[in-house]
Amino acid sequence: MLLLWGGVLGGCGPWQRAGTAPRRPPAGSTIPQLFDSRAIYRSMGYVVGNPPLTFVASIRFLATAMPDSTLALIAMSLPNHALSFRHSGNEFVAEYHVEVSFRGDSTIVRQVARDEAVRVHSFQETLRADESVIFQQLVLVPPGVFTVRVAVRDRDGPAYAEQERLDTVPRFAGSALSSPIAIYEGAGRTGRTGLPALVANPRATLPYGEDSLRFYIEAYGLSRGARLAARVVDEDSLELWRDTVPLVGDTGLATAALAIGPARLPIGRAELVVQAVGTPLSTRGPLLVSLSDQWATANFREMMSLLRYFDRQDLLEKVRAAPPEERAKLWREFYRLTDPVPLTPENEALDEYFGRLSAANAQFQEPDTPGWLTDRGEVFITLGEP
Repeated sequence: MLLLWGGVLGGCGPWQRAGTAPRRPPAGSTIPQLFDSRAIYRSMGYVVGNPPLTFVASIRFLATAMPDSTLALIAMSLPNHALSFRHSGNEFVAEYHVEVSFRGDSTIVRQVARDEAVRVHSFQETLRADESVIFQQLVLVPPGVFTVRVAVRDRDGPAYAEQERLDTVPRFAGSALSSPIAIYEGAGRTGRTGLPALVANPRATLPYGEDSLRFYIEAYGLSRGARLAARVVDEDSLELWRDTVPLVGDTGLATAALAIGPARLPIGRAELVVQAVGTPLSTRGPLLVSLSDQWATANFREMMSLLRYFDRQDLLEKVRAAPPEERAKLWREFYRLTDPVPLTPENEALDEYFGRLSAANAQFQEPDTPGWLTDRGEVFITLGEP
């Protein structure tokens, strides 16, 4: 893992996720809307770049010592295969340039530009299609409404992407809660004048069956011994998970860490809602449980549609027929019974299935019909290569 700090107030990047390279989707494959992770992340409020240099960026806010200044944490992730790698000694190196700006009505209030490099040890790692590189930057921004622009350029190739969105930088005055920040690791900070030591999870995404999904939250102006009540709800407001955690610190700054265990949530989008117990203070943020590092669906209905050709329809029918509060339990049973290699966190049978779905969608498109829904697509997904 690479963890480098520098930049305007402090930046972290790039962070290279460890692990073996998953299968890369076939070149030119297109996925229908219900399987388009970029559409999902846009619906979650993220800044999302378009191919060929796809990135996902989130912006979260923390208080500083002064109410007229807010600390913005900009976190961005992109896959290795979006960058151009060159062979350098015993490594493969890719370089990229990131620009982030906060623009008011007529002028740019804050702007950050940084160059970063990614180093891997094998050609296979350069093909990784998962969230394999993480960039983050901390910057002071005055409260207000801004157009936030994020641009990423491959320094060794033609790939470039930029995207912008309107965002509100909050003013932290009096008692308040920060944005929930999804993280991979880190202890945060102990005072408002310090910088948080965090490695952010820019997409707030947890592949199903893997490690816990973690969040970091700060509280300001609350009494000692205060607690936070946290719950996760789906798009139908069904409660999926609940916990209560203590705040650690003093009235100036207290922090809490939340950990949502693997397989506690069903596949799809949800929202974390946090409230300071006994007060009206609350905060919320989106999260996503994906099928794996590569495959994401927005909700239960889309997942069931995609799995229409999977060979264990007997198990899937139980999940379909279950009331919403029992779906997570039955999905865990389905995942366990169909996993050919239980010692690994991923389900290799599902990965193979969705790889076929992606290939069929690219190869067998017909007028007004996505490839995966055609007769030829069904045969390919069900039986595999001739």
